[in-house]
Amino acid sequence: MVVINHKKNLDFGENNSPEISLNSNLKRWFSRNIGIWKSNRSYFLDEGQKTYNLCMNLNIQALKNKSEWESHYKFTWYPERKYNFFEENPQYKEQGEMHAFLKGHQLIRGKFYLSNDGGISNIKQVDEHEMIFESSYQDWYIIEHTRLVDSDNYRFRVIYSWNKNKLKIVENHHEIKIIK
Repeated sequence: MVVINHKKNLDFGENNSPEISLNSNLKRWFSRNIGIWKSNRSYFLDEGQKTYNLCMNLNIQALKNKSEWESHYKFTWYPERKYNFFEENPQYKEQGEMHAFLKGHQLIRGKFYLSNDGGISNIKQVDEHEMIFESSYQDWYIIEHTRLVDSDNYRFRVIYSWNKNKLKIVENHHEIKIIK
């Protein structure tokens, strides 16, 4: 008979954090997103009155941490080429960087895409391939579905953004992983 953990020691790390079981599925899902993605996007603005198509590059990196139980990430984005979209819609950042980390079932963001304010996105897991992020900041309420497809080679994202309770932005992103 093989005895595993014969001392019945529950200390799995220096922090012995109760968030270990909560974070494990999220950490695994986020690790599947690490890499550089080509993001083909469609933006439907002002109740579909204006539609834009553009291609962005998105780099998702895992950052080193002091604690093995914390997961920190850096997201950077930049356009594939010059688009009039950013001149016509200056609230969108043509390029940028965001730092975030997981805490329980929340993504703590250093800033949001449409704001320099930090905040929290609540995360709901649909299944092993899809997460839903729900965020509120300033006058915005945002719900984002992100699904990994075909052994994590593709991602599909759909994002709905309301401002002052009025749907202002709908985004569809088809993303292809170009570097793991």
